[in-house]
Amino acid sequence: MIRWTSIRKPKKLSLRALLIVPFVVLIFAAVGLTGFISFRNGQQSVNKVASGLRHEINSRIQERLRTYLETPKSINRLNADAARFGTLDLQEVNRISSIFWQQIQAFELMSLIYVGKETGDYVGATRKDNAVTVNRVNASAGGFYSTYVPGDRGQPTTLISAVTDRVYDPRKRPWYIATTIAKKPIWSPIYTFFNPPSLGITATHPLYAQNDKLTAVFATDLSLGTISQFLSGIAVGKTGQSFILERSGLMIATSTPDPPFRLLPDGTPEPIKGDQSSNIITQAIAKQLAIEFGDLSRLDRPQQFDVTLNGERLLTEVAPIKDVLGIDWLTVVVIPESDFMQQINSNARTTILLCLLTLAIATAAGVLISRWIIRPIRQLGAVSRAIALGDLTRQVKLEGITEIDTVGQSFNQMAGQLRESFTALEAVNRDLENRVATRTTELTQANQEINLLNDRLHQENRRMGAELDVARQLQQMILPKPAELSQIPDLDIDGFMEVAAEVGGDYYDVIEQPGRVTIGIGDVTGHGLESGVLMIMAQTAVRTLIAAKERNPVKFLGAVNQVIYQNAQRMSPGKNLTLALLDYQDGQLQITGQHEEVLVVRNGCVERIDTIDLGFPIGMIDNVDKFISQTQILLNSGDSVVLYTDGITEAENDRRQLYGMERLIRVIEAHWQQTAIAIRQAVIADVHEHIGSHLIYDDITLVVLKKK
Repeated sequence: MIRWTSIRKPKKLSLRALLIVPFVVLIFAAVGLTGFISFRNGQQSVNKVASGLRHEINSRIQERLRTYLETPKSINRLNADAARFGTLDLQEVNRISSIFWQQIQAFELMSLIYVGKETGDYVGATRKDNAVTVNRVNASAGGFYSTYVPGDRGQPTTLISAVTDRVYDPRKRPWYIATTIAKKPIWSPIYTFFNPPSLGITATHPLYAQNDKLTAVFATDLSLGTISQFLSGIAVGKTGQSFILERSGLMIATSTPDPPFRLLPDGTPEPIKGDQSSNIITQAIAKQLAIEFGDLSRLDRPQQFDVTLNGERLLTEVAPIKDVLGIDWLTVVVIPESDFMQQINSNARTTILLCLLTLAIATAAGVLISRWIIRPIRQLGAVSRAIALGDLTRQVKLEGITEIDTVGQSFNQMAGQLRESFTALEAVNRDLENRVATRTTELTQANQEINLLNDRLHQENRRMGAELDVARQLQQMILPKPAELSQIPDLDIDGFMEVAAEVGGDYYDVIEQPGRVTIGIGDVTGHGLESGVLMIMAQTAVRTLIAAKERNPVKFLGAVNQVIYQNAQRMSPGKNLTLALLDYQDGQLQITGQHEEVLVVRNGCVERIDTIDLGFPIGMIDNVDKFISQTQILLNSGDSVVLYTDGITEAENDRRQLYGMERLIRVIEAHWQQTAIAIRQAVIADVHEHIGSHLIYDDITLVVLKKK
């Protein structure tokens, strides 16, 4: 008879708790996660829509602003052309007043259209509070600024006012002085208008006589207040705003009621910077611009960023706007996130309420279901304890739940099968022991075979390493030696090559002949043994053709291409290389073949010569004769030529940023007066500083030659 021993186990959770708690937790988690994902997706959608909206609004502002800024230039150009071609006589003051009077009525956004003469006289038409007046200054009559009511044709009639406490001389005004200095049409800097005092800018157009003597300056004023009024008419979301800054940070205009200036004690307006604005949003955005971009003059494309003010995100875009007369501003669009998040927050509250309701319903349902399930399970537990104590005659009688009834039937069958099971288990144990012993023997044999294969693999790796080492040594042996380069008359040459793998795919060579020096540079696709072998083939082919005194560049590169193409098809189809040859003789440098750009340095300035039309990749097709061309440059004393492979310009740092052509040129320009080896050392040191600890993916090759 089998004796069962009762083993005390730690107290477990009740089945009711296990049925209710996970059920409720899972439902709560599922609903909560669904709500969270819905909220996040909504927020991401809002961010995407907001990004597109602020960019669209900024583009609309810039488009309308460009049209707005073009009008003064067109007016000035028309008036200057009329004076230049004789249809507008500067001596006919009444006719000039009439034309300006008509123009300012046609262009409602213009503040003042006028002309200042070199004699000190002045004629203009002004718009103020929807009323148009004409203005004159007669230098010979005292130079007082007088304002008149225009007649039916724009001629002055009744004097309205005259500024007699100060003389108005157009030649001493900021717009006239700036135009005299520039000697071309310009936009003036921000300054205070004469009458009434207000801030604005002026578009000017100078008029010169046939002897190039300045006769007059035509001008059109734009009040900063008018630009602000223009901005306030463009809606930015629900509660957003826009403003315009100079590159210096001075405010031009704003869509808010807050003025973009401050008044001095004498009542004169003075421009302010954005971070001095009385509008807290404008302040915050202007300060963040300084933090994000530092020097605003370097901001050359639209940029988007967010600012958090009083717990609310402000979605912002800043974009540059320029024109040929000197406008160089930044337009800024700010949209509060709350303009978009109201509906999302409402949906989030609804989700939370539904989650709580679902949790309550799930808890109640779990309690009822657990009671229905636990009752028959308790009966089943009583019978199982009896069987565990050795009473194999007990029978289970359950009804109601199909699965639990099935378990009861299994218990009834279990008692009769236990004895047979124990006997079967003993037989299985013996069989398992035999199988384990057999399997152990098999594993021992397999382990021996694996060790043998590992030994063979290790030997093969050593052999391949030795072969790669030989190839690398061969590659280094055929590179030009410093002693050879130092013996070349008329040229100071230095070269460098650093491979990314055991064997590199870059190629450079310097071959001296009586009265001539040939420099070759190339880059085989990929790197490793095959690329290194192809590089050695190219070097050998070039030297062979030079030794054979082949001077025709088409035949020369055509022969090299046929050799490389045929061998590449045997070795590794698809392998090819770029190859450029520079032939120097008596100060003339002939360039042929396709490779990276050739950089020519003259008096510290770098000239970039594109070689894309001088050849074709070697080994890609069987005949490249029709693609071969050449160009020549003259090298003077002190001129330098820098050759490189894309391993330099495409070198990456840890942030996946490329070294780039611009940085290479800056280093060359900084060291152009030094020797070839000093220039090479400076460039390679800067490349390694850029790469840092990042992996070098491609071979790095640099050749510098300088005419002594």
